[in-house]
Amino acid sequence: MTVQSSSFPVPNAFEVLRAQYAKRLPAQLEDLTGPACGTVDLPLHVAWSGRRSYGLEQTRSRMSMYRIVLAEGQRQDLIDFLNRDLLIAQWPVLRTLISRPIRDVWESAFPALTTVTVATATPT
Repeated sequence: MTVQSSSFPVPNAFEVLRAQYAKRLPAQLEDLTGPACGTVDLPLHVAWSGRRSYGLEQTRSRMSMYRIVLAEGQRQDLIDFLNRDLLIAQWPVLRTLISRPIRDVWESAFPALTTVTVATATPT
């Protein structure tokens, strides 16, 4: 959707952000080979506004790190710092903590994330 200006079309912010995040996606979830345990020290270009060291054993710390990497990381950062199994396992909660453009891009590209979310939300 674009908003029409008198001289040229202006894309809306959601679409601009969505396109920006889509360019960073790995080819497949299996490419996410980051650590599953231990402590991760993010580089300054990813964690530029504060804390840089995250313990993966603590759920809140891990969620914080994943939020930052999803929002600020480039493609190689996603591959290096995110772990496929951890991402899938925590996606039902993580998806509520990230912005809508990020969530939309990841769930559109990787339907397995949506399946996990639906399966987790369905009572047994």
